[in-house]
Amino acid sequence: MKTALVMGASGDIGGAICRRLARDGWSLYCHCYRNERKVLKIVSELRETYPHQDFFVVCLDMLDYREIAPFLEGLFQVDGVIFAAGFTKYALLSQHSRQEMANLWQIHMETPLLLLAGLESKLRQSGHGRVVFIGSVYGLSGSAMETVYSGVKGAQQSFAKAYAKEVATLGITVNCVAPGAVATAMNEDFTDSEMTTLTEEIPLARLATTNEIAAAVAYLCSEEAQYTTGVTIPVTGGWLL
Repeated sequence: MKTALVMGASGDIGGAICRRLARDGWSLYCHCYRNERKVLKIVSELRETYPHQDFFVVCLDMLDYREIAPFLEGLFQVDGVIFAAGFTKYALLSQHSRQEMANLWQIHMETPLLLLAGLESKLRQSGHGRVVFIGSVYGLSGSAMETVYSGVKGAQQSFAKAYAKEVATLGITVNCVAPGAVATAMNEDFTDSEMTTLTEEIPLARLATTNEIAAAVAYLCSEEAQYTTGVTIPVTGGWLL
């Protein structure tokens, strides 16, 4: 049975990914940090729906290097890793503190790379390991007021291209999904006017659902995607492309 680690399972996109991969037959390690109660609810739901698969809650503060080694020691079979954890900061570059820049880099790049370095031997065992980053359309197009976030998302996509070449002979594929605007709790603070303006800019005239992002991840984790590696798949409704 295939087992995946989903980092950021407490987020709307991470939760949708957990549900979709479970539907596709994956057992899961569902990661959280502060929102353990939310992930426990997801895991309880999945255990009831798919009693022949295994589902675990795993906790890690991705900003604390000291937790990485014991976290890795608690993982056994790992055939796939999905990095869906992260955050942004809306501000001019000059308004970012050094610590805020460092935190964005660590959450989106440094800790994922350290986790992959520790998990590579497990990912190679099945001959069809899967690594998927949830990037952003801003990693492709850039966004004013989110320059640091755009930079780290672009770095994820560049890393995927390079690492895909490094581990191809191990049977591991490495890819990114780059969502555009997605209907999540993060957008609840938008005014009606702001939401109207945003949807008018999107050729498909609506936000993506979390299930549509999860579907792209499910494809990249499937057997059929064995020949797809080193790519970024935009799921943006045609926005900013």
